[in-house]
Amino acid sequence: MLVAAAVCPCPPLLVPEVAAGAASELEALRAACVDALGVLAAARPDRLVVVGPAGQPGRGPYPEGARGSFRGFGVDLGVRLGRDTGSASGRELPPSLAVAAWLLERTGWSDAPVEGLGVGEPLAPERCSAAGRDIAGRPERTALLVMGDASACRSLKAPGYLDERSEPFDAEVARALGAADVAALRALDAGLAQELKASGRAPWQVLAGAAEGAGLSGALLYEDAPYGVGYLVAAWS
Repeated sequence: MLVAAAVCPCPPLLVPEVAAGAASELEALRAACVDALGVLAAARPDRLVVVGPAGQPGRGPYPEGARGSFRGFGVDLGVRLGRDTGSASGRELPPSLAVAAWLLERTGWSDAPVEGLGVGEPLAPERCSAAGRDIAGRPERTALLVMGDASACRSLKAPGYLDERSEPFDAEVARALGAADVAALRALDAGLAQELKASGRAPWQVLAGAAEGAGLSGALLYEDAPYGVGYLVAAWS
């Protein structure tokens, strides 16, 4: 049963060591993510599931203790998902889950066991919803940490260049996350999200499936598009 959820973006720049001289530019975003994780802790879950976008090699489940790093971004910094169980798999966390692991370490998460799920960005909406229902279908009190960025086409210097469709797309996602509008998240256009390079679409729809019938309320804690990429933070409880 789903008792709480936090939605955070997953740019490696969220990690100050990666951002280096630009670290201060995302301090408000980091603070909002910490606030969202505080909502998860307050719910006292029996387990925490972290969901984030992943490419083909990074898809699938990750047990507690799985490790990742930011070496691919020029920083010799390693992270671990939750506690060290001594039995973690050899697969490295995809970047989105590595950012989540960093956030959990930053906040000193120790409230519940943690497991990770890397979701392929092209995964069909109905399969995302089904994955969410599976997560919430277990009897434990479950919290979700959902990682993913909105569109990457908000400015001329954005990774995907400027696309006029990106701002209304992000605005609808922000509204849906702030209102805990499960139906609106489920209805997001996967094709449009891919064109706008919105990596969070599949994880958000996993959240939608998990939250069906849970009766959670939402709050939007952050909405901005630095560097031309939409970053959203929300908390559901």
